[in-house]
Amino acid sequence: MSSKLLRGTFILTVGMMLSKVLGLIYVIPFDAIVGEKGGALYTYAYIPYTIFISLATGGLPLAVSKFVSKYNALEEYAVGQRLFKSGLKVMMVSGFLAFILMYAAAPSIASGMINDQAGAFTVEEVTTVMRAVSFALILVPVMSLIRGYFQGHQSMGPTAVSQVIEQIVRIIVLLGGAFVVLEILDGSIVTAISVATFAAFAGAIGGLAILLVYWKRRKPYLDDLIKKDKGTVNVSLTEIYKEILLYSIPFIFVGIAMPLFQLVDSFTFNRAMASIGQAEISDRAYGILNLYAQKLVVIPLTLSTAFAMGLVPTVTKAFVEQKMDTFSVQLNQAFQILLFLTIPVVAGMSLLSAPMYTSFYGYSEIGANVLEAYAPVAVLFALFSVTAAVLQGINQQKFTVLSLLVGLLIKLSFNIPLIKMLQTEGSVYATALGYLAACLINMYVIYYFTGYSYSVVIRRTILMGIFAAVMAAVVAAAEKLLSLGLDFQSQGQAALVIAICGAIGAIVYFALSFKSKLAHRLFGTRIDKIQKKLKLRA
Repeated sequence: MSSKLLRGTFILTVGMMLSKVLGLIYVIPFDAIVGEKGGALYTYAYIPYTIFISLATGGLPLAVSKFVSKYNALEEYAVGQRLFKSGLKVMMVSGFLAFILMYAAAPSIASGMINDQAGAFTVEEVTTVMRAVSFALILVPVMSLIRGYFQGHQSMGPTAVSQVIEQIVRIIVLLGGAFVVLEILDGSIVTAISVATFAAFAGAIGGLAILLVYWKRRKPYLDDLIKKDKGTVNVSLTEIYKEILLYSIPFIFVGIAMPLFQLVDSFTFNRAMASIGQAEISDRAYGILNLYAQKLVVIPLTLSTAFAMGLVPTVTKAFVEQKMDTFSVQLNQAFQILLFLTIPVVAGMSLLSAPMYTSFYGYSEIGANVLEAYAPVAVLFALFSVTAAVLQGINQQKFTVLSLLVGLLIKLSFNIPLIKMLQTEGSVYATALGYLAACLINMYVIYYFTGYSYSVVIRRTILMGIFAAVMAAVVAAAEKLLSLGLDFQSQGQAALVIAICGAIGAIVYFALSFKSKLAHRLFGTRIDKIQKKLKLRA
């Protein structure tokens, strides 16, 4: 891999991680400003918006990146530019149509989510907020395509910088707007959340402005490339779009997997809660479930998946070259690193759910209970992402659509009954069942087409589970001792509990991993270097 590509990949990864971190941090002051009900109203609008964005872009930005890179390698630069210009028109039209569709359909979507007799918000209020976020659909697809074009030229800086600027502008408008409306203008929560969701449009303006600055600077270079074009290839755009459509459909589904599961909650949660006499808390509980607790749950998902996904290109290469021994070794490592990093984090998060939730948002009994149930599901989220990526690598991505549809059907079938039995936690368990089914299908398809054996992963996972159980026992004892002198309902003291117990848990888990040589088997020479440094310091 060239140094330019390595540098570009690093820049893009840093930009994405920074954007995700900002996306987590803003929720803390947002909760302080609008509360749990405000979070629910925000989520009612944002989940459909996420799905509309995926449908509007249709995988075209990723495909443009792929095709531009391919034809640039052949020195057929004009083909990539033709596709880019055509794609811009498609994105402008699809984005505007998605905006019109979401704006017009907002009352119908809202009425499917809200029971006017039960919830804190009316259909008209949810419609208002939903329409406020729909304006971002006009710009985001175009912005995504320009990013894809730059990436096709191995230029990752524009994407990384524009993502961060987009997120910063969005957060400033979101927090500033909500604060001004509620604290200075003494406005309604609906107006505040409308401003907060409209912030997506403001963020898109910021991100697009950065991309246009980059475009102006890079245009002379891009024009020079066209002069060097060989002009020997005549590719039909119709054929390219046909290939894009067939290629991108599975990735659209994977990209919106979590929003689709959340959408099931949007249409069923309030009615199920109302049917068991819990209408008064349904909006609060929904906000906790699909915004505040969910933001915490994706922390281990983001970290562990980043490590495991780095191995997927190697896995793909081994499969294409039919080096099945290498394929098995690399896939074993990908799965084990994923589980090694995720299992202890979700175990600790579940065990310390009360101080964890309190340290971020303030004490909430519902929040603690939901986080306790929800944290372990992060293992399934991460496993689904990696298995879906492996299916892409072995060219069986169509089965990802099948597994996701089965998972959604299970979520839809069990959601209402489980909510009626277990309230908010019932929705979490329905999500877990759906994702479990999807993961099992993906794993079976990998086995069927490659003959890959999961025996090593299963044995090592059992060992990780034992280490996590020992860690949990030690952390539980430490938490019990700390509860004698600290108030878990105080944000500052809850954060202190998390810091102390987290450190103790990490020491125990990694000590067991070092002692058993499990860490050495997963990370190889890197662990030996770390051990040597630690011994020197000791």
